[in-house]
Amino acid sequence: MTLIDSAEYFLQSGVRISTPLLLAALGELIAEKSGLINIGLEGKVLAGAFAGFMTVALTHSLGLGVCAAMMAGILLAFLFGLMCITLRNDQIVTGAALNFLAIGITGFMYKTFFGTTGSTTTISPFQELPIPMLRDIPVIGPMLFSHTLLTYLAIALAVLIMVVNRRTRLGFHLSAVGEQPRAADAAGIPVNRVRWIAILIEGLLGGLAGASLSLSLSNTFNEEMSNGRGYIALAIVIFGRWNPFGVFGAALLFGTATAIQLLLQAGNIPWMKQNYPYLQMLPYLLTLIILVFAAGRSHAPAALGRHYHRE
Repeated sequence: MTLIDSAEYFLQSGVRISTPLLLAALGELIAEKSGLINIGLEGKVLAGAFAGFMTVALTHSLGLGVCAAMMAGILLAFLFGLMCITLRNDQIVTGAALNFLAIGITGFMYKTFFGTTGSTTTISPFQELPIPMLRDIPVIGPMLFSHTLLTYLAIALAVLIMVVNRRTRLGFHLSAVGEQPRAADAAGIPVNRVRWIAILIEGLLGGLAGASLSLSLSNTFNEEMSNGRGYIALAIVIFGRWNPFGVFGAALLFGTATAIQLLLQAGNIPWMKQNYPYLQMLPYLLTLIILVFAAGRSHAPAALGRHYHRE
């Protein structure tokens, strides 16, 4: 394998691995723009991964699997919205509770449906769909134009959300509700309705992120296979400064960090093979470093985490 081939494979892996992070972070971006912070994003990714995998295992339809994953994310988002928007409970506590709920339910259902077979159940995942001609561009071609359908969808959604955020009434309403909900209400913007729309979109994208894990990056489901990606997505939103373009770049950075540690594990350096847990720490260590340096320089929506109700 030549140096160029190695670079193409590495960059392609970075983009592919960043797909669930990008989808989850885009969903959280929309929620936080409206003033909601949901650490239950981890549970949505996990629930989406399981629902998508189980549906494909039973129906052999990837399309139905993606729909089931999105519905699982929306269901958890509905529970969050009910508890935090309607009943005005603490957002952090509710998100943490939903994470534990997702871990428990997916673990129980996986063991119930698949855990007694004695072997790992696998499915036929999404295959790469190289785009003719564009795929042949050196370095950039494999990086951007040789992926599965879900990766292309994630990139398209990043562009769409960027346009919505800057050019549409919904984007304006999200920003107004997240910054000054009382002023937005006075201007006739339905604050809680906008927040409901935002949290349901977050649930849909969180479930889609889970589908990309079990139906694209993998061909099976493992308990707790989200592996902290929901929490990393929260850090990506901060590092991306609540901007879709910044979120895309941050997700790619984290995906590349994961690709690096996988590449190092596959190398022929004995120390790295013997101490691979240290390499596995790399994405999470990067998360902590970025939070330390980026949190103080970033400006979150002014009403983030605050309930709103008319007096």
